[in-house]
Amino acid sequence: MLLVMDVGNTNTVLGVYDGKTLVAHWRLTTVRDRTVDEYGILARNLLALARIDATAIDALMIASVVPPLDGVLEAMARHYFGLTPLFVEPGVKTGMPILYDNPQEVGADRIVNAVAAYERFRQAVIVVDFGTATTFDAISLKGEYLGGAIAPGLNISAEALFQRAARLPRVDVRKPPRVIGRNTTHSLQSGLFFGYLALVAGILGRMRAELGEPVRTIGTGGLSVALQGELSGLLDEVDPNLTLEGLRLIHDRNR
Repeated sequence: MLLVMDVGNTNTVLGVYDGKTLVAHWRLTTVRDRTVDEYGILARNLLALARIDATAIDALMIASVVPPLDGVLEAMARHYFGLTPLFVEPGVKTGMPILYDNPQEVGADRIVNAVAAYERFRQAVIVVDFGTATTFDAISLKGEYLGGAIAPGLNISAEALFQRAARLPRVDVRKPPRVIGRNTTHSLQSGLFFGYLALVAGILGRMRAELGEPVRTIGTGGLSVALQGELSGLLDEVDPNLTLEGLRLIHDRNR
């Protein structure tokens, strides 16, 4: 079995594959000061809860955008699973040409998402990852990673507003009854919620025009499920486990 880990700035997602089947997955808070033992015990406990024998894990694939954790996770893999993990980093075979000016600047999660999305559609595709940041990644008809856009995530935008505007109250970010708010709470929710959707729609529209060819769109990331009802008109598909699938594909290509 293959254990995959997507280590993001806010969440860490783990998944277990038996062949091509995702048999279990978990979403955790990323804690940068967790120790090797804490990660090892946590991983083994999660497997036990899913009734998966830890000794059945024979490979570990990691995509991380939190460099301080890379050494911790590598040590965890060795001590608790007896494995040398494979990280998504320069030199790893992805099967996808990276046309960024400097390919090493592209986050591992963005490459993994691109690989999974192109494998699914086999045509030009845009991936929108709703995480700490909202990333847009464009892949050509030939399966080339072209580049994309990075915008603040919804929660980051909300937090910045609450911190910098002293007289505005902190509110839950949710869809308000109407766009024109009748009170401060609904006005804030309208600006955050509908403004965020307008950002997504605007960038997607401009990227489609720039690509100049038929293109599919897919969303992923921690917020994709919460926003799924509103994204149906913007995206062809939403798959919160797209990154895990990309990790499985890249692992298979590096056997």
